[in-house]
Amino acid sequence: MNRIKSFVKGEWVEGKGNFKKIYNPVTGEEIGEISSYGIDFKGMLEYAREIGSKQLRNMTFHERARILKSIAQYLMQRKDEFYPLSYMTGATKADSWIDIEGGIATFFTYASKGKRELPDETIWVEGQTEILSKSGTFVGQHICVPLQGCAVHINAFNFPCWGMLEKLAPTFLAGMPAIVKPASISAYLTQAVVKAIIESNLLPEGALQLICGDVGDLFDHLTGQDVVTFTGSAETGRKLKAHPKIIENSVRFNMEADSLNCSILGLDVTPEMEEFNLFIKEVVNEMTVKAGQKCTAIRRTIVPLNQMHNVVNALKEKLSKVKVGNPTEKDIKMGSLIGVEQCLEVKEKVSVLSKTSEIVFGDNDSRNGTSAFFEPVLLQCNTPLISAEPHEVEAFGPVNTVMPYKNIDEAIQIANKANGSLVASLFTTDDEFAKKIVLGIGAYHGRVMILNRYCAKESTGHGSPLPHLVHGGPGRAGGGEEMGGIRGILKYMQRTALQGHPNTLTNICNQWIKGGEQLTDKIHPFKKYWEEIQIGETYFTNRRTITETDIVNFAAISGDHFYAHTDDLAARNSIFEKRVAHGYFILSAAAGLFVDPFPGPVLANYGLEGLRFIKPVYPGDTISATLTCKKKTTKEKKENEPPQGIVEWHVEVKNQNNDIVAAYTILTLVKRKEVNA
Repeated sequence: MNRIKSFVKGEWVEGKGNFKKIYNPVTGEEIGEISSYGIDFKGMLEYAREIGSKQLRNMTFHERARILKSIAQYLMQRKDEFYPLSYMTGATKADSWIDIEGGIATFFTYASKGKRELPDETIWVEGQTEILSKSGTFVGQHICVPLQGCAVHINAFNFPCWGMLEKLAPTFLAGMPAIVKPASISAYLTQAVVKAIIESNLLPEGALQLICGDVGDLFDHLTGQDVVTFTGSAETGRKLKAHPKIIENSVRFNMEADSLNCSILGLDVTPEMEEFNLFIKEVVNEMTVKAGQKCTAIRRTIVPLNQMHNVVNALKEKLSKVKVGNPTEKDIKMGSLIGVEQCLEVKEKVSVLSKTSEIVFGDNDSRNGTSAFFEPVLLQCNTPLISAEPHEVEAFGPVNTVMPYKNIDEAIQIANKANGSLVASLFTTDDEFAKKIVLGIGAYHGRVMILNRYCAKESTGHGSPLPHLVHGGPGRAGGGEEMGGIRGILKYMQRTALQGHPNTLTNICNQWIKGGEQLTDKIHPFKKYWEEIQIGETYFTNRRTITETDIVNFAAISGDHFYAHTDDLAARNSIFEKRVAHGYFILSAAAGLFVDPFPGPVLANYGLEGLRFIKPVYPGDTISATLTCKKKTTKEKKENEPPQGIVEWHVEVKNQNNDIVAAYTILTLVKRKEVNA
């Protein structure tokens, strides 16, 4: 008998009793047994905190990002091992691609974002420095540091790969270890992916553990440094969220619950339009992908009253062509539900929905035998404003209810009656209609997709959460957020406000804070290799007097003849009161003051950020600049390139009165020494 093991404290172990049998939903055959009985759950948490947490926290964001990328590459090499197991969950090849390769893609995305958007440091300096005193000797700075506990990820049965990987990517990038607990019924697929990750030897010890079975007394040992994330039914999520230790220790709890998502057809759309066909295709797709077992699936289809007949007929026609069966067979478009119990539950929910809605396609009694196939069911509710069931009852399968609206206010009211969802979609070419809908429903939906012919070809679809965007929603949807790019890592970090002298905060943050010590050297900073430049190192330039000739010449070269620079009379009547120098000329003149002209370690100007023109510069004014090293970041070495790093310089340009006229950050690409590459 195949027993599905857990990965506990660096070893694969099986339960010691209370085994539950797992069945193939397609064939009804027994797959194996699962149990976590007898596992040392307290020890798992301690192992993660004491071993995994310390090692991850000692790494920088870039080091963790490189691990994510390497794991993603490794899993892609082994992806073919996971597909046969995915078919055993009832998923088709297309369903499996979303789960397996879509999950791996989140690692690639977070690896890329970690390298591009986060520093090569162990902490994240967030936002601008806050000046808390008159002379600037007492300042404030927010930083984010990794929590020192363990992230516990409890996942649903429908996406055994993606559900785990989309949570692990921001967790590891933030510097936190994780314990993954998949749904038992599809845990064998999650186990296979975890096994591959462990075999890659890319993660530090203690970073990842796996529970196959129940969580036992795990929650009894949670602390305020731990995080719990949950994906699944709202009912189960509420029970877990109410656990005494969650409340007592203020344990961070992020819930992403199944919701009654909707799709709205715009008032402007008619059957002859491309948007109508896009709408029908998307609704059917969301009913049948993963056999409708998606937390983001369209459950409520909201259409103009005068289009009800056309929409229902079009949906029925398209649904009649969907072939349901064994996902390994050719031409099968929809596989089975995850198990017989789920079939019975969906059937029960359809019966409840039928109290106020009419079944217009499908048969609620279609399921039979030991397999878990369930034909799509389409319902029609003609009274959505007064019928509660379509907005309160979710059949977690290929089930959808079509409902009419008369005007935009009714469409908004109907969309919001489900008390919060993960996603809503809108199909329209009327941008004003789209704006009113978004403003009306935005507070009730975590994501809104607006689709028309102009973006359809590149659209990722209604039901596809992306690592770049937040996944979550208010109310019934759980009130949480996952992913969302770099926002996703903040669930696993503590934001801390620092107060102190700029020198002290510069040392802590490894980033120069204005007001901190400015170091000087006889050697020009552009003659130094990346390693030789110090945080806080400052170059004070010579001075240059700006003349009318400079302004005239720059206008001629640049083609910028804005009146404030070239028309004396108009300039006198402007806010400047007389002619002023071009802001971009001041930047160029400042560069001329601080750039060293000879070949050296500086390879290129890499960019300019945060530019502000603070005061005008007039003919006769004399400017100078200061260039202070704010931050340094290594750049990943590419083939046939010298080793490089990026230096961020804080630049201030001042006039003869010591007033700041311009401030910005300039980035330079600088050679690193070969021996340190």
